[in-house]
Amino acid sequence: MSPGTAGAEAHSSSRSRWGFGVPCPQPDATMLSRLLKEHQAKQNERKELQEKRRREAITAATCLTEALVDHLNVGVAQAYVNQRKLDREVKTLQAQAAQFAKQTGQWIGMVENFNQALKEIGDVENWARSIELDMRTIATALEYVYKGQLQSAPS
Repeated sequence: MSPGTAGAEAHSSSRSRWGFGVPCPQPDATMLSRLLKEHQAKQNERKELQEKRRREAITAATCLTEALVDHLNVGVAQAYVNQRKLDREVKTLQAQAAQFAKQTGQWIGMVENFNQALKEIGDVENWARSIELDMRTIATALEYVYKGQLQSAPS
């Protein structure tokens, strides 16, 4: 380095970065330390705020999830209760239907027996008419024969 260039380098370090001849203040170590501490403090505040907001978001999401699950559980519980009621009613209806079928079978049996009895009565009535007609025929024949014998007998 030449003696002239060394002075130029020293002179250029005191100039602004744009080279207008206005010297830039050189930061000292305490200023840099203070700026670093401020920066770190701000970062820590942002991290704490972000962590706080994250915890609040998690808490809110948990509350929302619990509320939704509770709401769904109410519907599911109601559906379960309704299903149990329907099952009981179906069992009752099946029992009543079986009882009705049994009773209907008994009624059908009674009606068939009644019809058979009516047929038998009709058969007896027809038989009685037939016998009555036969008896009248026989009575008429006997009367005719008796009258014929009376007329043919010498008196």
